[in-house]
Amino acid sequence: MNLKLRPVVASMLFSGLLLSVPLASANPGASHAQSPVQLAQNPCAAKKNPCAAKTNPCAAKNPCAAKNPCAAGGVDPRLVTRPKGTKPYAGNRAKLAAAGEKLWNDTKLSTNGFSCATCHVGNAAFNPSFAKPYPHPVAMAEDQSKLKRITMEQMVQLCMIVPMAAKPLAWDSKDLAALTAYTGVVQKGFIKTGAKNPCGAKNPCAAKNPCAAKKK
Repeated sequence: MNLKLRPVVASMLFSGLLLSVPLASANPGASHAQSPVQLAQNPCAAKKNPCAAKTNPCAAKNPCAAKNPCAAGGVDPRLVTRPKGTKPYAGNRAKLAAAGEKLWNDTKLSTNGFSCATCHVGNAAFNPSFAKPYPHPVAMAEDQSKLKRITMEQMVQLCMIVPMAAKPLAWDSKDLAALTAYTGVVQKGFIKTGAKNPCGAKNPCAAKNPCAAKKK
């Protein structure tokens, strides 16, 4: 082939105007260059690469990164704030606490199979601030409802909505009064044990991020 035409033919070849034109080689013993059609027919150039499988067993979901039920979307603060003019159920404190203990372990209160005990068995999942008198700041309440301080009763309602994915209890209900009373019993036990929870050890999956900027 005329050497002057060679660049023109090559341009037409790769632009798709020509399907297959053997180009002269400076080395007569060398194989001809392959056209796009020839390359597409190359069995070694299969689209599906078994080494690039989508399912990578080494990229399995980290169980420590499971969705946290307490990190659900925001909660309207009105849902966890006692309406004006309403009063809590009145009853014997000891009897209410006894009834509350049963409710504490009752998964029927939720829509997802959770109970209060699911998160708090053995005083688990309580922050040290749980030992402080209510009302006091609670991180989950501030994150979810922008409430700077929360009562024990409000905390019960927030837990009904967020971890347990249910509706708040009626503000004048015996159930709310009972759960609130028993939460007070749990708080006393928490304080008595020095707020020490062997199951609340630092999560190894929450190790310090080396990519996080250092605070000045």
